Order: sequence, then structure tokens, then C-alpha cells
Amino acid sequence: MSAKQRSSYSAKRISARIGELGKQISRAYRGRRVDAVVTMDRGYVFAADLLRNVVSPTVCHFVRAEVRDVQQGKNARREVFFGSRPDLKGRDVLVLDAVMDSGITQEFLLRRLGESQPRSLRLAVLLDKTAGRRVALEPDYFGFQTASNQVWVGYGLADARGERRNERGLTQGKQWPRKAKAASNNNKKKDSGR
Repeated sequence: MSAKQRSSYSAKRISARIGELGKQISRAYRGRRVDAVVTMDRGYVFAADLLRNVVSPTVCHFVRAEVRDVQQGKNARREVFFGSRPDLKGRDVLVLDAVMDSGITQEFLLRRLGESQPRSLRLAVLLDKTAGRRVALEPDYFGFQTASNQVWVGYGLADARGERRNERGLTQGKQWPRKAKAASNNNKKKDSGR
């Protein structure tokens, strides 16, 4: 771990906060069935721990976001696509994601899920990064709120190499120091010269 990284939320603190969220969500749904829509790849650890703390009957649905460049005439833009949408008409839907930063992806997913006319539609995130918000959307439930724009890893969130998802706490800071990348690139150059 570099000097610029520090453990921001311990496993114990996360567990206690998720227990509180579970009670809050259980009170809100009052025993009604909850259809949880879990965002993959980063929301699964948070979702698993949170849903074990919710006492209402629960059904899980999993969606994966895919960002694509779309060409429409002379204009190019990026769009978010999700896999098959579950039938949620008349259901109480709780969307679960690990991090809300700009809010663009969550807003798009909520809009898309809203098309199926659920009874209620709420959003829960572990980490609400308020400084990066680009849409008028706030989560209904959040574990922790931060103004940090830094990358967070651990507790289901991967670093640049796809590693560290299995760490029990959350760490904020640069994913990999530049020196390590430069050293790695120098080693590749040396190896290719042999």
C-alpha cells in the first residue's frame, strides 16, 4: 500500500453501517416483498451483505451495465446499456450499487426500470460520492457519503488490474503509484531487448 493510500472504512465499520441500513430498509418495506436489482460487477458484495440484514421477503435480479459508443448520423455519443430487464410491474424495487459518483448510470437504470411501472423504486448505495454528481439524483439510502474524487478499492471494488475486490475494508487513494507503472514499463522494455 502506498503512502497516498489509507484505510478509510474498516470491515467492522462497514458491517455496522450495513446492519443499520438493513433495519432502515426493513422498516420502510414493512414485510412487503422487495425486488432487489443488483448492479454487477461492483454491487454484489454490498448487495449480499445488505440483503442478509433485510427481513422482508426478497427476490434478486442482476443487471450489468455496458457503455457503448453510438453513432447517430454525424453525431457520436456514449450510451449505457443493460441486459434483459426484469418484469417489475407493481413491485417494490430496490436498486443496489456500490458507488454513486456522477449518478448518470444509476439515473438511466432507474428510468429504464421505471418503464415497467413498479409500485416503488428506490436506490441504495454503499458509497455516495457527492462531488462528482452530474444529475439531480440522490440515493434513498447510503452507507457513507464522501466528497472525495479519489478511487476507492476493496469490498467488491476493483483496482486498475481487476484485483483487491476481496479486501474487507474500503481504501481510498490512487489505484497504483505511477512509479510502479513506470518500473513495470521499463522492465517490459528490458525484457523485449533480450
